[in-house]
Amino acid sequence: MDRIIGIDFGRKRTGLAVSDPLGIFASALDTVHSAKIIEYIKNYAQGETIKRFVVGYPRNLDNSPSEAARDVDRFLGELSKAFPDIPVTLEDERFTSVLAHRAMIDGGMKASDRRDKSVVDKISAAIILQGYLDRNSGGGGTAFAAPDCPVPESRSRKVTRRKR
Repeated sequence: MDRIIGIDFGRKRTGLAVSDPLGIFASALDTVHSAKIIEYIKNYAQGETIKRFVVGYPRNLDNSPSEAARDVDRFLGELSKAFPDIPVTLEDERFTSVLAHRAMIDGGMKASDRRDKSVVDKISAAIILQGYLDRNSGGGGTAFAAPDCPVPESRSRKVTRRKR
């Protein structure tokens, strides 16, 4: 079955997500030490057909590549060497960690569990992949509202900090 892999690359850890066979939904897959990511994907590819990689690309608010983009660029070189026939799409990854934390809170995850950065990384990868799927396959639910689709009032919340 054809799968699309979403990747949230980081210096230490890399979050991975995978599409369903129809390319409609993204699911968090795993978090892997970044030094072993190519080996992990090769092992995964032995059991599944990968038809595309969607890699989160770090950008600043002014849309210029962030400092972390250099690490992602090196990773992209390794990925294209290891999988020369699989296309790679870059996806804006701004605010995915914030969205991942919000998803964990909305899903009822305990605060102690939300501190596990490996969970944040794989949820971020799923958000990156779902954004791509929503725009390119007529996929199911949206990972987050597009700029011209405001969040319904019942879904928006003002975040305030409590003094301790």
